[in-house]
Amino acid sequence: MQDKIHEELEFTLDPKSGVPFYKQIILQIEMAIADKRLNQGDQLPTVRGLAVDLQVNPNTVARAYSELEIRGIVNTQQGTGTFISDKKIKLTEVERERILAELVRGFVSKASSYGFSLAEIRTYLEDLEKDKEE
Repeated sequence: MQDKIHEELEFTLDPKSGVPFYKQIILQIEMAIADKRLNQGDQLPTVRGLAVDLQVNPNTVARAYSELEIRGIVNTQQGTGTFISDKKIKLTEVERERILAELVRGFVSKASSYGFSLAEIRTYLEDLEKDKEE
């Protein structure tokens, strides 16, 4: 089960976003629950394992998991792990669009600073989509 979650959910952190890392982790978990990449009973990576993967202090991951537990989104079982609870999370289309807009703006801005045009970015994304379909 752990490997399945790891394949479907790849955590990434953006140090330039201005959003604390623990909040980025929380948001990514909430989005994964909302769009059904994570379901009730799925086990999250261990605090230490995710901290190593993301190259952050384990306290950062522990804080994210703790906040999720306070909100009833996850349950931590001592010695076994952290699991997704039965609490439903729904993001409105407006919320999803806002998050996507933030991500895309940051990406386009960074790509532009390297000299890539919007047309080049669009072409590359279209090629990625074609590769994914094959």
